[in-house]
Amino acid sequence: MKPKFVISLFTFLLALQSNAQCAMCRAVLESEEGQSTAQGVNDGIMYLMAIPYILIAGVGFLIYWNFFRRKKETD
Repeated sequence: MKPKFVISLFTFLLALQSNAQCAMCRAVLESEEGQSTAQGVNDGIMYLMAIPYILIAGVGFLIYWNFFRRKKETD
């Protein structure tokens, strides 16, 4: 189980450094001089991508927490 955790953690940390732009956005934004707009668009895409994962993780944690709380009360 330990290797799976290490691989999952490594994959997650690599994903934090990834760039998330479609080809059309990249082509339009690369022609700009300052690149500040391109960085803002990239950050916005990463933000929109992360929210569903955070919500699913929160719901999963609540289910996990309630399951073990009920199990502890019945023991």
